[in-house]
Amino acid sequence: MKKNIFFITGTDTDVGKTYVSDLLLHAILKAGKSTLGFKPISAGCEQTPDGLRNEDALVLKAASSINAQYEHVNPIAFAPPIAPHIAAEQVGQSIDLGALQTHYETIQRYQADVLLIEGAGGWRLPLNRKGTYLSDFVLQNQLPVILVVGMRLGCLNHAILTLQSIQRDGLQCVGWIANQLSDDMPVYEDNLATLREIMPAPLIAHVPYMPSIKKTDKASAMHQLEGFAEVFAL
Repeated sequence: MKKNIFFITGTDTDVGKTYVSDLLLHAILKAGKSTLGFKPISAGCEQTPDGLRNEDALVLKAASSINAQYEHVNPIAFAPPIAPHIAAEQVGQSIDLGALQTHYETIQRYQADVLLIEGAGGWRLPLNRKGTYLSDFVLQNQLPVILVVGMRLGCLNHAILTLQSIQRDGLQCVGWIANQLSDDMPVYEDNLATLREIMPAPLIAHVPYMPSIKKTDKASAMHQLEGFAEVFAL
């Protein structure tokens, strides 16, 4: 297992992968490790004088202790907020595993103690219409995976299916993080308890609902850090 490189995936889109990655980067830095966030593929970018910029990638860049070039943090970017492979088709491009691998090798040259790679969408994000997925990149590099579970109605099914898919790919899910998406989810504690009982991977942390990440102490928002130190070798 690559002990200092982790792939962050989620049970769906908009489950808080960036939010959780931001918290992790700050908490790891507080523990004395240099950090770097990597968002290899993004869609829904804004055109700026410096080129396309993605909000999630900017959050990762700001949270990283190593100041990497934006183009290295987010090398594959598209403007439309749609599935990346469709956005690529619309501009006459394609997403290639070989190019993705080259970008990955570039970001590793910064030699961060801990590199967090944030995926896009869920585990089976298509890169094209030929059956190539972002998960193939993770498999190709045998990266350990951290699963962000967006705690909302349907999360039990989504969480167990995603974890089963990761494990059937032959990859190690080193743990999962429960991200509370709202403060009014019915029987939240019961859902969390159920997941703790049925998920064949350890709960790393429970992140309580926060209305604004900007107003939060990033490290203290990591609540009940059961496997945190062990996962990141801190």
